[in-house]
Amino acid sequence: HIREEVRAVRERVGLMEISGFSKFFVRGPGARAFLDRVLACRIPAPGRMTLAPMLKEDGKLQGDLSLACLPVPAAASRPQSRDLLAAAQAVPGQARDLGGSAGRETAGEEFFMAGSGNAEVFYSRWFERFAPADGSVTIEPVGLGLCGLSIAGPKARDLLAAVTGEDVSRDGFRFMAVRRMDVGLAPCIVGRVSFTGDLGYELWMAPEYQRHVYQRLIEAGAPLGLRHFGLRALNALRLEKNWGGWGREYRPIYGPLEAGLERFVAYEKDIDFVGKQGALAERESGGTLRLCSFVVEARDADVIGDEPIWFEGNVVGWVTSGGYAHNAAQSMALGYVPKEHAGAEGPWAIEVLGEILPARRQFAPVFDANAARMRG
Repeated sequence: HIREEVRAVRERVGLMEISGFSKFFVRGPGARAFLDRVLACRIPAPGRMTLAPMLKEDGKLQGDLSLACLPVPAAASRPQSRDLLAAAQAVPGQARDLGGSAGRETAGEEFFMAGSGNAEVFYSRWFERFAPADGSVTIEPVGLGLCGLSIAGPKARDLLAAVTGEDVSRDGFRFMAVRRMDVGLAPCIVGRVSFTGDLGYELWMAPEYQRHVYQRLIEAGAPLGLRHFGLRALNALRLEKNWGGWGREYRPIYGPLEAGLERFVAYEKDIDFVGKQGALAERESGGTLRLCSFVVEARDADVIGDEPIWFEGNVVGWVTSGGYAHNAAQSMALGYVPKEHAGAEGPWAIEVLGEILPARRQFAPVFDANAARMRG
């Protein structure tokens, strides 16, 4: 079943429910400055998204979120409420104009963040710790007040184009763009991003609109070969991209360089963001570990986490997560090893259920290594 779900995403288009993610709106005149302080990334321009590492004071990873900057249309062109939830609830059961930004004047910006669902309270406490006391920032944990659906695969653009009047062409809606748009008759926030590593989109809507959006996607997706996919398939898909996840590869014991997230850290930005000095020290020293991907010559079981990683006959590291990558037809593992060994071809091995199995370092993703499909 998982193999067929994976196949649908890689060959056609898949649909997944993502309401369980943690979700936050950050608003107010001090929102951009606050996020610039609490997040290590560069804060995106209106209409753009980015991966947003969050660091502890010592420079270790405290969070892994996506951050979207949404233009707020001028009051004359949208409902009085500034946020999607209030606008959706203003007239229950009736779609409202949430102010798509194209060609309209804007009255500012607001930010939307999404991350691991089991970290919502953890993230909330961290945000509250650094929130300014002058009331210039409002941080709203959304929980199930906002629902989400993800579509991914080579036909995902065709599916989205069939349910909206917006321009979602390659040039009209580029990778990591975000926009308010109607999907069917429902106001949504749509970002061009997907944890599958494929062409894909995340659609966020108020709960009362989710069934309508879902039904429209199912109807329009039928001739495209749409199939539902779940978390096990998602795990198989992200392993092909060497992508880590919060709580496994990304934890407060690893630094961004060690975890391979250094390209998302704006070391040179002027503001003294939380963890900056620690991150700079890690960059200078190189840290001690590196997150690596492996293909394992597994027999009848795949890794799940904490299995020993062997190099030249010695245990040097540990597996953080893994599984079977159905599209690549390979058993894969992610894990940490000392930086001095990370670039070595081998010999590598990973112990699975007491058996030491040969493994091969996978330096590039086994799927879409140059990201041409994801960005195309």
